[in-house]
Amino acid sequence: MSRDARWQALLELLVERGRLEVEEAAAELAVSAATIRRDFDQLAEQQMLVRTRGGAVVHGVSYELPLRYKTARRASEKQRVAKAVAELLAPGEAVGLTGGTTTTEVARALAVRGDLATGSPALTVVTNALNIANELAVRPQFKIVVTGGVARAQSYELVGPLADGVLGQITLDVAVLGVVGFDVAHGAAAHDEAEAAINRLLCERAERVVVAADSSKLGRRAFARICGTELVDTLVTDTAAERETVRRFEEAGVRVLTV
Repeated sequence: MSRDARWQALLELLVERGRLEVEEAAAELAVSAATIRRDFDQLAEQQMLVRTRGGAVVHGVSYELPLRYKTARRASEKQRVAKAVAELLAPGEAVGLTGGTTTTEVARALAVRGDLATGSPALTVVTNALNIANELAVRPQFKIVVTGGVARAQSYELVGPLADGVLGQITLDVAVLGVVGFDVAHGAAAHDEAEAAINRLLCERAERVVVAADSSKLGRRAFARICGTELVDTLVTDTAAERETVRRFEEAGVRVLTV
């Protein structure tokens, strides 16, 4: 296992558990305790974790794993969800894409759709995510609009009043939201309040709202609310979603697609 892959695995375990002991991590990753200690020390130097005697802890309960360390987590579920979301979008539409790993996969699914290979434009994509703009900018058939704003290192998303100014001047057919949590009672949420504010504005500018979320995000809450469940038209998730959770979303008026 490469160092980058090992660091990704360590950070994912740490976010899931909150605390990780050296011996525990060494057993999980089948490497020596000395390697894990060295990894923990180097990650602590980058302020990715806090070292403790015998292990490491996250910075706090709302700790946000940087996007570059999330890409392999539940990858197959995210790709299935993304493909299904991409199929909901019609040629010629104006689509808002928030940042996140699942919405990044939506962008990739759109890029390989045969019926979007040509057009003027085949699709207009409005995004505040630098990595998504980078993925799609090489596709001349897509019109890419970047909101402007100040970049967050954690998610590559642009936030702040500069982004507000652009979004206040446009209208979207659909907004596709990547979320940290989506709960029937509490709505869609993100870790960061500035990201949530931009995502909320995307929803307000759209005719319809689609939440793209693997089943691990359902029933979860996060610090910053994006929008209430009543503003969401469609939820696309994977087949591991609990039947009762799906039923509750449907009763709240959300169309649920499981893939």
